[in-house]
Amino acid sequence: MTKSEIIDIVAHGTGLTKVETSAVVDGMLATINYALATGDSVTLRGFGSFRVVERKGRQGLNPKTGKAMNVPPHKSPVFRPSKDLRKAVDAGVKNPEFQVG
Repeated sequence: MTKSEIIDIVAHGTGLTKVETSAVVDGMLATINYALATGDSVTLRGFGSFRVVERKGRQGLNPKTGKAMNVPPHKSPVFRPSKDLRKAVDAGVKNPEFQVG
């Protein structure tokens, strides 16, 4: 599912216009990006949480040449799904509670 498909579904379900819904979705994504970039975590109850973890530097291989290279330490965003989301994914479309539209 793409961002534009999400906007279409949310607009249809809420009665907002696609322009209004797009602004809400963009604002939400920008807020999550900003929070993670400043070191905060984001928790959305029933969905999951986003946080930033520090990755250690390590030796890796260049996929083109096969030569060893040094991968420097860096920060990575991590998503951890909630129990509700894991349950919904496991149930799939068998459970009408989790269907959209």
